[in-house]
Amino acid sequence: MKKNQVHFWATVLFLTTLSINAQEKDSTAVAAKDSLLGRLENVTGLDAATSAQTPLNIPAVSENTVKGKLKDLEEAYQYDSLWIQVLHENRILFDEMYAELNNIEVDTSNTVDLPTDTLKARLQKLDERTPFNIAYNPSLERVIKSFLTRKRGLMERMLTASQFYFPLFEQELDSHDVPLEVKYLSIVESALNPKARSRVGATGLWQFMYTTGKMYGLDVSSYVDERRDPIASTTAAAKYLKKLYGIFNDWDLALAAYNSGPGNVNKAIRRSGGYKNYWNIRRNLPRETAGYVPAFLATMYLFEYAEEHGLKRERAERTYFETDTVHVKSLITFDQISELVDIPVAQLEILNPSYKLNIIPKVKGKTYTLRLPVKHIGKFVNNEKEIYAYAKAQEDSREKPLPKLITDNERIRYKVKSGDYLGKIAERYGVGVSQIKRWNGLRSNNLRIGQRLTIYPRNSVATVASPSAKASSTKSVSLPKDPKKVHVVQSGDSLWTISRKYPGVTIENLKKWNGIRGNNLKPGTKLRLCNCSS
Repeated sequence: MKKNQVHFWATVLFLTTLSINAQEKDSTAVAAKDSLLGRLENVTGLDAATSAQTPLNIPAVSENTVKGKLKDLEEAYQYDSLWIQVLHENRILFDEMYAELNNIEVDTSNTVDLPTDTLKARLQKLDERTPFNIAYNPSLERVIKSFLTRKRGLMERMLTASQFYFPLFEQELDSHDVPLEVKYLSIVESALNPKARSRVGATGLWQFMYTTGKMYGLDVSSYVDERRDPIASTTAAAKYLKKLYGIFNDWDLALAAYNSGPGNVNKAIRRSGGYKNYWNIRRNLPRETAGYVPAFLATMYLFEYAEEHGLKRERAERTYFETDTVHVKSLITFDQISELVDIPVAQLEILNPSYKLNIIPKVKGKTYTLRLPVKHIGKFVNNEKEIYAYAKAQEDSREKPLPKLITDNERIRYKVKSGDYLGKIAERYGVGVSQIKRWNGLRSNNLRIGQRLTIYPRNSVATVASPSAKASSTKSVSLPKDPKKVHVVQSGDSLWTISRKYPGVTIENLKKWNGIRGNNLKPGTKLRLCNCSS
């Protein structure tokens, strides 16, 4: 790891699903935490590489002293906070851009002060400095004028957010000899939302499908989705576009193939009678792809001529986070990192968007990294052993272990049946409702009978009760005398809803204490709420 390495990058804040509540039930975990927090107060901002090689015994200093030494970064951190807010607000723009591709040629020529001759001259200037074929045609003019009216606000917000992303994109594109103008494609693909997910499952800034992402080395599991990682996904996009250009020898066609696949572009070429100019085959492409390249060219034009059209952007005082990375040596959660290193979970999510559950796993044969601001990297690296020991002590003290890593090959396809709802299905497979919605691109809780859902179960399928089971089988158990320690099952109750009513009580507790096999409950059944005799 290079000393004081600075990466130009950022990601959109979209709070992910799992929030791990650290349970301090075990005295060992509490003691480990107190000891570690005490030591962390003694750490100043060491360089990561140096501190990893030279553990130091630093004299004890107060928390106020430590904070005093970090005042030179406070102004920069305020800029970061402003950026977090901007990026959080922009996360909803993906749906707007996605819909625009299917309604791309609204004629607004009478509402925009843009003479055709002026547009022709500007497009010619763009064409002279880019390998894309930028030539005037009425279709492109309508798209540009549509963006200037109907999508003006979206474009202004993209102008702001792009200051955060484009330096990273340009660096990766340049290293793979791909035109730098391809950076504008990320706006059309995702509206600069790294957690964007289309209706067909394409994910990330560059909207990779699962199989294509795997082809270009992007790891996807129940914990990790590298399609959402800005650096890894940009590298994969550059490689894929370079490959497509090698097939068609034309960047416009490479873009079309990126969107709809090279097979559809080849079909369009055949159906057009052998034409190879994008505009000549456009009518033979899928509807979304027909709007895809014009949207890209319109975005490029508006970025290059933003001032001429009065498009305003918020100027960034600082267009990057100063960050560094460290290899993670043991499973750890964002909550634990936040608590011990004193960094908000929200900022960890921004800097580490590929971790789907706010957990960094430890998997044999794989290397996972944690990205932190340089302000915090020394504190983490200098205390790694203690941090991992504390994380393990917390994990051991949990009543329920963290979910096992499940690869995509272990997913199941569930067919929705009458009476199913998301909470019921989530309980059956030990996952969250929000996870099922994210895996399947669901925007509401509504399900239809016969619908197929992709699920990555935590519970072993072998332990899941058959859906045809009439009710849970229960053993005869003695009930506590205290009525507060007994729950009477009501119509609509489930083990999951009951466990939510009583803090500290889990589904596993209820099954064990009441000798329950299966998940269904019969109204009127009395359940004990503790492992007690009275």
